[in-house]
Amino acid sequence: MVRLQKFLADAGVASRREAEKMIVAGRIRVDGKVVQTLGTRVDPAKAEVSVDDTPVRVRRKIYIALNKPPGFLCTRRDPEDRRVVSYLLPSEWGHLFTVGRLDRESEGLLFLTNDGDFSLRLTHPRYGIRKRYRVWVEGRVDAGHVEAFLKGVQDGEDFLKADRVRIVSANNSHSEVEIELSQGKNREVRRLFESIDRPVGRLQRVQIGPIPLGQMPIGRWRVLTPQEVKSILRHPSEDRSLIPRSAKPAPRS
Repeated sequence: MVRLQKFLADAGVASRREAEKMIVAGRIRVDGKVVQTLGTRVDPAKAEVSVDDTPVRVRRKIYIALNKPPGFLCTRRDPEDRRVVSYLLPSEWGHLFTVGRLDRESEGLLFLTNDGDFSLRLTHPRYGIRKRYRVWVEGRVDAGHVEAFLKGVQDGEDFLKADRVRIVSANNSHSEVEIELSQGKNREVRRLFESIDRPVGRLQRVQIGPIPLGQMPIGRWRVLTPQEVKSILRHPSEDRSLIPRSAKPAPRS
């Protein structure tokens, strides 16, 4: 017996958190009856589960790494008919959901899957999986800004904080910065730089946990290897000594 939200996640319907919302909304039936109680358990071998009256069948688990181009939304479909990342994948993978999000104009490494446990491992703050970004901004970023990011910035109701920051290059007109985060808050990178009045011109995610973007061309995808999937599930994110907390800023130019 497994929890209903786990069954739905394993079937590729949605992540566990999204599946919980679907249950509460009354969209799930088990053996013909609407179930709205979180924690309900089902037998995967016997239960007849449906979403919006469509039967759910457990599918083979798929793990995709995509180099997302700017201008694409991280969703399966868009009511305004804007471009979505599923357009970049084979049509038979239209049921995959993104693991976390990159905003429309951001680019870089994005995972898609039908495995809810994998998605939870990468997105829930308690696991502390780091994401590394390369950011190009207007104006100079200096050591004081780095220290502020590492200490944390209050932005409305959210406390935004970087785990690691490295200035790649900086001058009075623009800067290139590498930053790592593990909280997973909405638009966190852009909001950090907005807090120091440094507009972001380009934002690229270059690594998730132990998996780098590498040389994958923009707009292309590949299947994660079983070894890569295992490396994420056992990634020792709690060991903060693996990556230095900060690095010396680049010399002024």
